[in-house]
Amino acid sequence: MPAETHVEQNPLGRDDVVAIVRDRLAEILEIEPSDINEGDAFQEDLDADSLALIELVEAIEEELSERAVGFRIEDDDLEDLKTVRDAVDYVMARVG
Repeated sequence: MPAETHVEQNPLGRDDVVAIVRDRLAEILEIEPSDINEGDAFQEDLDADSLALIELVEAIEEELSERAVGFRIEDDDLEDLKTVRDAVDYVMARVG
């Protein structure tokens, strides 16, 4: 039997994307995932600086590259991502 060259995965749901963003952001900011809500603003509520947001983008891209080949968050779009919800909506629009 030939080896599988790819893994079939279920489509990502909104809850999956929220969990990915929350978990990666919690790791970067060294806080509990439960302390992060969709309505939180990265800078004002979570004290995430621009470096933390770049790390988040890289982590999301890495996580989703297995599910959505070539998934990328465009640099020009970064300034529009102000809240956790913005990031989730952005990802959902591209992989959902």
